[in-house]
Amino acid sequence: MNATIIRARAAHLVRAEGAPCPTLVVDAGQLPQDDEELLEGLARVRDGLDTVTRQAVLKNAVIRPSSHPLFDLDYYFVQSLPGGRHRFDTRGSCGHSILAAVEAAARDGMIPPLEPGRRIRVNVLNNGDHVVCEVDETGPGRTRFTAHFLCTPSRPVGDLLITGEPVTSVPVDGRAVPVSLVDMGNPYVFVGAGDLGVRDARELFAAGDELFGLLGKVRLAVCEHMGWVSSGAFPKIAALLPGPDGELAVRAVSVPSWHPTLALTGAICLGTAVGIEGTLPWSLARAAGHESGLVRLRTPGGPLRVRARITGPADAPRLGWVSVADKYVSHEATVTPPLGSFDTPAPSRSEDTSCLSLPL
Repeated sequence: MNATIIRARAAHLVRAEGAPCPTLVVDAGQLPQDDEELLEGLARVRDGLDTVTRQAVLKNAVIRPSSHPLFDLDYYFVQSLPGGRHRFDTRGSCGHSILAAVEAAARDGMIPPLEPGRRIRVNVLNNGDHVVCEVDETGPGRTRFTAHFLCTPSRPVGDLLITGEPVTSVPVDGRAVPVSLVDMGNPYVFVGAGDLGVRDARELFAAGDELFGLLGKVRLAVCEHMGWVSSGAFPKIAALLPGPDGELAVRAVSVPSWHPTLALTGAICLGTAVGIEGTLPWSLARAAGHESGLVRLRTPGGPLRVRARITGPADAPRLGWVSVADKYVSHEATVTPPLGSFDTPAPSRSEDTSCLSLPL
């Protein structure tokens, strides 16, 4: 097959407030269709960034207008891992990057212009999530969203417990550490910071390498217990403490360091876990005085509010949706990817891209 030239269509660097780095948003139409070559194409786009930006920006979103009648945008998340241009993890998603993708898509005309009240429906190709990004406010240089993660149809909350149990113990340094493994938005390991020797939120937020390393050991123990690959970005892990007036203090690990706040998918997953009886988040939230409804989280970078809609009888609850409000997104830069050749033709904007086979 004759090699074809990747088109030099602009990509975008967009930052969601609270994310550890901006997201590089790339139009799927400028990348090859083959699974492996798509990632090679993305690596070449990243090669066009300056060295400092390339090393700092570890989140990538590949997007296209959705051909599905229920969605506006197809989104595929690729996490760059330190240590090489081809080190990627595609097994999860990123809520902050979804919002960044919506901002970039509007700039490129893939979706209508963003205005208050508009809702953009996003199909997450990595894991099948359905996300509605509701525009609350627009202004010079940034947009404020509420992100709604939908379960259509609603899901039994027990299905979100990875081990089928609200609490699982894993061996760490010769002792059993209780954790809750929950999968909503992304798979998360939730651990009580008190079980790791942390006394209060001030100490949790000030902790450095020792606690970071200990959380890494807990995550590794979970991966070994579940038979998972531990070298990628997933599962995520977060440590929790009860705070005053029903508030939960939370500190999470990102790639490759502490998260400055909490991933949007982390807030979604934690808000869900608080509503599942018997989990560590459920127990710790109740120790803080939380009963039901809006969950207030305190992170090193400030507060978050998350609300999970759980319905049905007490013995068979189901999750309908989870929402996080007040997420600001700013466009930082437009970049022109370098030209390169591939063995798989990339469709032009005028061609039908409805059959473009992004990896699943």
